Amino acid sequence: MKNYMLEALKQAEKASKKNEVPIGAVLVLNNKIIAKAFNKREKTRNVLAHAEVLVLQKGSKKIKDWRFDNCELYVTLEPCKMCTEILKQARIKKVYFGSKQMNNINQDKLLDSEYKPNDCCENIIKEFFKSKRKKWHL
Repeated sequence: MKNYMLEALKQAEKASKKNEVPIGAVLVLNNKIIAKAFNKREKTRNVLAHAEVLVLQKGSKKIKDWRFDNCELYVTLEPCKMCTEILKQARIKKVYFGSKQMNNINQDKLLDSEYKPNDCCENIIKEFFKSKRKKWHL
C-alpha cells in the first residue's frame, strides 16, 4: 500500500508555503489517489476552504457523484467538527489522520476514523503556529 499520508503531508507543506494553516488531504478510491487538496482559507477568504472540503469537491468532479462510499480520506490533522459532519454526509468509508486536534472535538463515533500518529504531521502544524506566535509577539 502506498503511503497516502506522505502525499497529504506534501499538500500541507504547500499550504504552509502559501501562509495557510498546513493541513493537507488526499482522497483514495480503490488504492488510487483521486484528489489532493490543502487549506486555502486565507487565499480565498472563504471559511469553508478547508482541505477536507476542497478534496471532496475535486473528488466529486472526478467520480461524478457526491457519495464517497468506497473512498478513504487521509488528512494531516484530525478533522474539525464542521468537516466531520461533511465527511459523514459524503459517506466517506474511513478517515485516517496524522495529528490530533488540541481541543479534541472530534469524538464523534459515527465517523469511522483512525488516528495514525505521524511526527511529521504534528511537527508541521506546531512549527507553523510557533512561527506565527513569534511574529505576533514582536
